[in-house]
Amino acid sequence: MANIAELKEFLNEKAAFYNQPAFIKADPVCIPHSFSLKQDMEIAGLFAAVLAWGNRTTIINNCRRLMQWMDNSPYQFVLHHQDSDLRPFMHFVHRTFNATDALYFIEFLRYHYSSSESLETAFVPAGKLKGQDTEQALIHFHKYFFSIEHPERTRKHIATPARNSACKRINMYLRWMVRNDDRHVDLGLWKKISPRQLVCPLDVHVASVAHRLGLLPDNRANWKNAVALTAQLRELKPDDPVVYDYALFGLGAEERF
Repeated sequence: MANIAELKEFLNEKAAFYNQPAFIKADPVCIPHSFSLKQDMEIAGLFAAVLAWGNRTTIINNCRRLMQWMDNSPYQFVLHHQDSDLRPFMHFVHRTFNATDALYFIEFLRYHYSSSESLETAFVPAGKLKGQDTEQALIHFHKYFFSIEHPERTRKHIATPARNSACKRINMYLRWMVRNDDRHVDLGLWKKISPRQLVCPLDVHVASVAHRLGLLPDNRANWKNAVALTAQLRELKPDDPVVYDYALFGLGAEERF
């Protein structure tokens, strides 16, 4: 891009094109959109985000299968299920996420919701999030998520900035939970985190597009670059930098930019 004004105009155009209700049907965000109860949306969204790698149709179908096994009432299921209700999950597989992982997620969610009304407090226990971005919230969530007895293999499914992971899927989950605009793709359920504090979900495709646009010095997908990219995007839109995730993702995944 020749200059910052041209870049902003270009990204605004692409963000507006992809940030629209028509985007929902073919994206994993359709899973939490299937519910109206806040806790159902939180739980469905967490599974959809964590499973969001690979073919999107497969992701959506596998998430719907999980929700069906929870009687399409995930909040009530995690709180009140019996051991016999868990049998269908014993054969679940989505790439490297398997039955052991699914059962631990359910156990953690029961543990959390037994004393809290929202999954938001798993990221920000009290008050509002302090600091410029969500790094401490993600580190806290990772520690808290594995604070009860857990299978070691499941740790790979919840990323943390403490290991310089880009935390793409968990940042996408936060985008769903926090952002709220008139397009209503993101759900805007949570208020302890501000949209300006969100970090852009970064994978190799988004990093490659950002690098080609001059927003990153290289195309590595790590936490350092996720924060660096978000800082660049805040220059374009301080209050809502992660809206440009729509543009960068669309350019990479849909347009092969």
